[in-house]
Amino acid sequence: MPPSTSQSKLEALVTLCHALGSENHDWAILGEGNASIIADEETFYVKASGSRMGTLTEQQIVRLASGPLLEVLEIDRQLLDSQTSDLLKLSRVEESELQPSVEALIHAYLLTLEGITAIGHTHVLTINSLLCSVDGWAAVTSGGRLFPDEIVVCGAAPCTVPYTDPGLPLARAVRFAVLKYLDEYGMPPKTIYLQNHGFIALGRTTDEVVAITAMAEKTAKILVGAFSCGGPRYMSAEDVARIATRPDEKYRQKALGLTAD
Repeated sequence: MPPSTSQSKLEALVTLCHALGSENHDWAILGEGNASIIADEETFYVKASGSRMGTLTEQQIVRLASGPLLEVLEIDRQLLDSQTSDLLKLSRVEESELQPSVEALIHAYLLTLEGITAIGHTHVLTINSLLCSVDGWAAVTSGGRLFPDEIVVCGAAPCTVPYTDPGLPLARAVRFAVLKYLDEYGMPPKTIYLQNHGFIALGRTTDEVVAITAMAEKTAKILVGAFSCGGPRYMSAEDVARIATRPDEKYRQKALGLTAD
């Protein structure tokens, strides 16, 4: 079950960041990446800008009000970098000197999606190898699935966003891509790939965020290997739909802790 109290949510976010920033992975180094978790209906916790995921403490987490950040996504005008920074600071619920990550705008929106309580954004080495290459990006945007466990953990299709300037422009581009995904698939994506940038996992729990990131990394490794052996062979749309809707796979998702139920 997702954590319920403020303290348990802080602890869950710290644990999530440590998992995503662990030296055992090539997912996020130095100040790379960020993560968030819902605090309540109006606020969320997010990693502060510049802090390290792998060694994050509760003192490096900021609590933000969602309302002002969601409002600016709807306004048809751009903000200067300084205005975006001021907006993020004004959205802090408690007095703090910490600067929220500029990608908190993305987190604010994604945490409004049905069933999503936690977000993890990383720069996974193998995934970014694909996102920063011509054939790799084409393969990711094709939406093809390579093997059943990818579907079980990461969903029937990815959501993709062409390179966009970080900050408000990127937050709006992510929102546009997710709305298009919702219209096509009727559910939120589990994965978002940002061209020349990084990867976002959306989870019903923090454990699901880690599982999605791990499976997306495995997928990227398999895809890179497939290119060295003549190119990827994707599953058919019928086979993907079959795996995505099988009752035994739904049971396995629950057994693996990939759902909140």
